[in-house]
Amino acid sequence: MQAAQVIEHIVDWLTRYCDQSGLKGFVVGVSGGIDSAVTSTLCARTGKTVLLLNMPIRQAPAQIDLGRTHIQWVAQNYPNAQGVDVNLTPAFQSLEDTLPPGIQDGLTMANTRSRLRMAALYAFATHHRLLVAGTGNKVEDFGVGFYTKYGDGGVDLSPIADLMKSEVYALGGELGIIEGIMQAPPTDGLWEDNRTDEGQIGASYAELEWAMRFADAGGDEAALDARQKEVLTIFRRFNQANRHKMEPIPVCHIPEMLRK
Repeated sequence: MQAAQVIEHIVDWLTRYCDQSGLKGFVVGVSGGIDSAVTSTLCARTGKTVLLLNMPIRQAPAQIDLGRTHIQWVAQNYPNAQGVDVNLTPAFQSLEDTLPPGIQDGLTMANTRSRLRMAALYAFATHHRLLVAGTGNKVEDFGVGFYTKYGDGGVDLSPIADLMKSEVYALGGELGIIEGIMQAPPTDGLWEDNRTDEGQIGASYAELEWAMRFADAGGDEAALDARQKEVLTIFRRFNQANRHKMEPIPVCHIPEMLRK
């Protein structure tokens, strides 16, 4: 992969989109993971105003520290970028106190965290006339749909959504992303037990990349070993279950004859 050229291409694309929108720059939620680190750095390289939001909700200290360290690194290298700490734990606690206890299962509240962060991002974006930059990669966004609808999936543009996870890491290396983030196990940071993405999905991103390419190419499944068949089944299960996230919202079109 020609990482330097891809970086230049994405930065040019971000710059053109921002100019055409008439807005001033970008806001990015920084989690301490590779995707948000690469996305925020790409946005900073445009020279536009960039706000980097650290939005902990009962977050593991290690995740908070990685996010803050990255924000400090970006701000030191790009004077147009600024970090903002927004502690959303009290707001999340208020939702817990407000919503009926019976609906507060693990997945519901994990998604609620993500949607609360989306609301905070758009508050800053609207006030400062910025675009919310998404941090999803191709495997997450178009392979297994591993994101929250109207949470981290609620964005204005997606700079790295055509990059596989391995390609995001390649850009991270070229951009000089800090080693702690490059080595950290990917996690969405939405669960109290700090579970990893691989632990939730049942397959690594490298395996999911293989499955996505295999499914697109229509390969010979008879030649697969047991683990490959298992990963392909996992990929297809997530892809089918989360198809509603990847496709346009269904619209009930009214026949003209009923309008008369």
